[in-house]
Amino acid sequence: MNYIAFKNKIKDMPVIFSRDLFGGKTRENQPMRNQLTRWCRKGLIIKLRRGAYILNEADRKINPGLKFIANQLYGPSYVSLEFALNLYALIPEKVVDITSVTTRKTMSIKNDLGVFIYQHIKPSAFRGFNALKEDSELTVFIAGPEKAVVDFLYLNLSKIPVDNTAIFRESYRFQNLERLKPAKIMEFSKLFNNPKLMKVAENFSKLLKGRA
Repeated sequence: MNYIAFKNKIKDMPVIFSRDLFGGKTRENQPMRNQLTRWCRKGLIIKLRRGAYILNEADRKINPGLKFIANQLYGPSYVSLEFALNLYALIPEKVVDITSVTTRKTMSIKNDLGVFIYQHIKPSAFRGFNALKEDSELTVFIAGPEKAVVDFLYLNLSKIPVDNTAIFRESYRFQNLERLKPAKIMEFSKLFNNPKLMKVAENFSKLLKGRA
């Protein structure tokens, strides 16, 4: 198959997976694998990770955003933590790496589009995210503001003193806290079944209520 035929075949796929191209038949498709490697070298397609590709920007019919790609590369997952906190203007720093949580093991994927970081959480806490439409009309999964906060607190518990509320503003530089609902912070914290997280979440909620 030449590149033009390949491009026309997969032009409606925002992310190209080799499993969809090969139908599980790996040996019979070694020539196609070799072709994919050659097209990557020429810049016609971009390798996102093993078995996952995207067309070069000029040839894409659909232009998926980084949040959609993050969902697709390693799942189940949803965008959360620092990347989501910055999107909601809850922290001031611009976040370049796309941070997500997953029920699978912790993973980091680096490609030409960026760095995609996935942190493990228990299945019982894998909720509190929303399905949103990107400009491309593709659906992405991203934590709501309160869940992004709780995911962050849980995955940074070892660095957070139980009785220190100043750390949230001074070290982690949380801002615009009036947008958050304390009840949701506590509701999502319970999902982790972690006593220290509950205490930290209580202190964070006091900060939201202006009592700390």
